[in-house]
Amino acid sequence: MGLIIMKTDFTPLQLAKYFDQTLLKAYASHNDLRAFCEEGERYSFKTVVVNSAPVSICRELLQNSELLVGATVGFPLGQTTIESKVYEAKMAIQDGADEIDYVINIGELKSRNFYYIEHEMQEIVDACRSHDKTVKVIFENCYLSEDEKKILCEIALKVQPHFIKTSTGFGTPAPGIPVGATLEDVRLMKSMTGGLVKIKASGGIRTLDDALAMIDAGAQRIGTSSGAAIIEELKELHKY
Repeated sequence: MGLIIMKTDFTPLQLAKYFDQTLLKAYASHNDLRAFCEEGERYSFKTVVVNSAPVSICRELLQNSELLVGATVGFPLGQTTIESKVYEAKMAIQDGADEIDYVINIGELKSRNFYYIEHEMQEIVDACRSHDKTVKVIFENCYLSEDEKKILCEIALKVQPHFIKTSTGFGTPAPGIPVGATLEDVRLMKSMTGGLVKIKASGGIRTLDDALAMIDAGAQRIGTSSGAAIIEELKELHKY
């Protein structure tokens, strides 16, 4: 499906439901969180995603809203223990999180300790599913070889998280390696999972064309801090 056709297919509300709108800055104040949640409600995004500590603040602000609250876990490096990640996920859920996005232990993957990666994924997925919460596994593809991406997809097919996700948006790869989501990665992840695990594209998605291209490639959720600008771009296109 071409992007021009897709632009005519989506209403602003339909497109907004693809978006996990993010506020993951270390210095986000309570006032920032309040404005962020108000924006999320105004645009009717699917989810607002924050670090795990301010989940309770967002839940309180959105107590009468259908807008979901997401929390990141082990973010952005993934370098905490399995037990720490499980505890952080459970505490975020207790504080009101509807969805959990956790970062894999990239060092263990690089060490080809695939048992660890599967065990970690299983523990966190089980913790989330036991509370009927959505869980997304962040690969951080800018650090990974194509073989490593495929291995993660195979593990995900076995464990069955709700989503696998391209990146945190905070990765710092070698020069020439793209940070964040790429169309090639989304297509690879989709081809490997065959629709049995959903794909979330995240990192560097800032325009309407960016978002539509990711959806066309197979993404079923978009992580971005530019959701409002993207929706406004679509409104301008359609003269809403």
